[in-house]
Amino acid sequence: MPMKRVLMIAYHFPPLAGSSGIQRTLRFVQHLPDFGWEPLVLTADPKAYESTSGDLLAEVPEGTVVKRSLALDTARHLSIGGRYFSWMAQPDRWISWKYSAVREGLRMIQQYRPDAIWSTYPIATAHLIGAELCEKTNLPWIADFRDPMAQEGYPADERTWRSFKRVEEKAVKLAKLCLFTTPGAARLYRERYPQQADRMVVLENGYDEESFSSATTNGDAKNSLNPGCLTFLHSGIVYPEERDPRQLFVALAKLKDQHFIKKGDIKIRFRAAVHEELLHSLAAEYGVSEFIEVCGPLPYREALAEMLRADALLILQASSCNEQIPAKIYEYLRARRPIAALTDPVGDTANVLRGAGLQWISDLDKADKIEVSMKEWICALQANRAPLPEDEIVEQCSRRGRSLSLAGILNSVLPQGAS
Repeated sequence: MPMKRVLMIAYHFPPLAGSSGIQRTLRFVQHLPDFGWEPLVLTADPKAYESTSGDLLAEVPEGTVVKRSLALDTARHLSIGGRYFSWMAQPDRWISWKYSAVREGLRMIQQYRPDAIWSTYPIATAHLIGAELCEKTNLPWIADFRDPMAQEGYPADERTWRSFKRVEEKAVKLAKLCLFTTPGAARLYRERYPQQADRMVVLENGYDEESFSSATTNGDAKNSLNPGCLTFLHSGIVYPEERDPRQLFVALAKLKDQHFIKKGDIKIRFRAAVHEELLHSLAAEYGVSEFIEVCGPLPYREALAEMLRADALLILQASSCNEQIPAKIYEYLRARRPIAALTDPVGDTANVLRGAGLQWISDLDKADKIEVSMKEWICALQANRAPLPEDEIVEQCSRRGRSLSLAGILNSVLPQGAS
């Protein structure tokens, strides 16, 4: 049977650095050919990226068609004195990418004759590109939302919120299917667009087993990150609102004042947090700097190896993100280390953890609850009785398995008899 082709429109693609969102598209590109689909990647010119790294470029399979079209970051390339008109960044700062990408996409469609189009958020412009290519070619289009777009109170800027709403309405109208990474997000959109409810599908994120196998081979997973000192690792961006760590720092200060912890007992390591000044200032404000490590980014496999060596892995997720699940949670599960989650107990993130047999969950915005939980967690780690994720659940979360699901989804949108 001949290989089918899918045009994949994704801003997040190597050599972009600093975003776990890159993994979703990259792993689909790696695994889809095993299930009958050849990916054709349409992405942004690397000049659009604030930070780049070559460590994942080698993981793009040899021979993959990758086209990079001009994309300017309004804030960096089109501002004057750091200022620009807000209409120049609607729905996002990379709106300029749309014009070159549509032209390049049409050339790719003419040359390679794909059977379907797939575009992925969180860069909303990707969906505008997908929509226009769908309208111009009548190819079936799948809009990969991942997370909700226009939410209550987000984006905070009203003009941007309206722009997001227009993009999602267009996607829901034109796309054959809309994909979401969590049940809560899919449920939200089924309620928001009841006439298109049957088009809302859940396709969760996952982890890449091959990357973990390499990380295990190349790193010594038995060595503690800080010998003699319990280390809680938060790997990834700490968003000031969606992952506000302030109450964690308050709780640490209380534990210090009670002499429950002292210097050398525990460390909370923030790896590739981006908002590093926020962490330093909070540590100084609450007098807990001796318990905090703020570290820069690592190549992907080194970051995985660090997870394998942590005493516990830390999740921060505000209740405003109850319909979202951090992509790294699946990597945390695969690391098979204890997971301490500061998140709303009724949110999707908490549900994933409970489904894996994990119960270390405490509200992110309640210092008193974090204080109690931290005492419990520290004692359990010291006694070597911390819960670990269930192997059966972990094995269900591989990126290869998710790619098999995507292949089935792509087959389902083809004209009857074409699959």
